[in-house]
Amino acid sequence: MEPLILDGRKLKEKLMADLKQKITENLSKFNRPPGLATVLVGNDKASQVYVNMKNKTCDAVGIRSFKKIFPENISIEKLYKHIESLNSDPTVDGILVQMPLPKHLRQYESKVMEMIASDKDVDGFHPNSIGLNTFGDETYGSCTPKGMIRLLEENNIPIDGQEVVIVNRTNVIGKPIVMMFLNRSATVTVCHSHTRDLDFHLKRADIIAVGVGKINFITKDRIKEGVVLLDAGINRTDDGILVGDVDYDSVFSKCSAITPVPGGVGPMTIAMLMENTFLSYMRREKK
Repeated sequence: MEPLILDGRKLKEKLMADLKQKITENLSKFNRPPGLATVLVGNDKASQVYVNMKNKTCDAVGIRSFKKIFPENISIEKLYKHIESLNSDPTVDGILVQMPLPKHLRQYESKVMEMIASDKDVDGFHPNSIGLNTFGDETYGSCTPKGMIRLLEENNIPIDGQEVVIVNRTNVIGKPIVMMFLNRSATVTVCHSHTRDLDFHLKRADIIAVGVGKINFITKDRIKEGVVLLDAGINRTDDGILVGDVDYDSVFSKCSAITPVPGGVGPMTIAMLMENTFLSYMRREKK
C-alpha cells in the first residue's frame, strides 16, 4: 500500500472554511471580528512573503488584520511602544512580530516575545503560553507543532502509546511538540546535535517529527517500515526547489504516512495561527 500523504493544503482549506463560518456566526453577537496585528521590521523578502500570506488568510476567513511595517533602523524603544499600544487595543486579539528581527535588534527578540500580552500571544512563544501547554491547555500553542499534531488527528493516526522521536529542540518546534505529544500519552524521545546514536532512536520510532534544515537528512535506511514522518524542514536545492529534511522519494514506500514539502506542515502553521486568534477572541469576548 502507498502511504497516506498528509496534505496540509487540503486540511487548511477545510479548517478555514469551518473557522469562517464560526466567525460569521459570532459577528452579530460581539459586534466585531477577531483582530490579528502583524509587525514586520525591515525588508527581508522571506518575512514579507510570510506576513503577506498571513494577512491574505485573515481576509479570507474574516479576521481583521492590522499590518505595521517599520524600517530596518527602528529603535527598540519605538518597537516596544508599538507592542504596548497593541496590548491595550481591545480590537486586537492576536499579536505577531515576524522573526527574525534585523541584526541590531536580534539580542532583544526574547524580550519582544515576552512584551506581547500573554492572552494575545497567538504565536505561542510567551512563557505563559509555554506553561499552559505544559498543563494541557493548547489555546496558545505554538503554531507549527500544533499544526503537525492536527495533521495526525484529522487523519486518524494514533498517538496514544506510540514511540515518538523528535529531531529538534527549539522553542518554536521541539520543546512545545514534546508537551503536545505527552498530553496525548505518547512516549517521547528528543534528539539533537549532541545525540550519540541518532539512528538507534530513529529506527524504533513509530512517528518522527524532524526540523533541522538539512536536505536528505532522513533517508530510507534510517527508518523502520510503517513509520509516520512529519517534515518541518525548509530548504532550497541548488536549483532553487523547496524541499524538506526528508529524502521524500527514497522513504516514500517505507512510510505509512508522510507530509510533503511544500504543502504539508507549512499551510498548517498558518491555519493554527488563525485558529489561535479566533480562540483568543472568544476568550476575550466571553469574559
